[in-house]
Amino acid sequence: MSLAVWILVMAGVTYSLRVIPLLLIKREITSVWWQSFLLYLPYAVLTAMTVPAMVLATRSPVSGLAALIVASLVAMRGRSLGEVTVAAAGTVVVVEALLGL
Repeated sequence: MSLAVWILVMAGVTYSLRVIPLLLIKREITSVWWQSFLLYLPYAVLTAMTVPAMVLATRSPVSGLAALIVASLVAMRGRSLGEVTVAAAGTVVVVEALLGL
């Protein structure tokens, strides 16, 4: 198959995954469980993609894990995204310097 066909197939699948729920669910969701599930789903997906990438993106998984912990603590204190990023990057630099990497 050509590249254009693959792109069209992927576009069709992506479009159908977004449109089918809108067509099937016509009434408001009243279940508290489903509302809660749908509320937290984006956070769970983002975490599932970010945590492994953060740990494996550095020279040592130890520095990635340390940066993850520091970033989580700084974020829980209500700091801005820039401050969280600087804290995580600084942690990686310090830990890798201590490890001699």
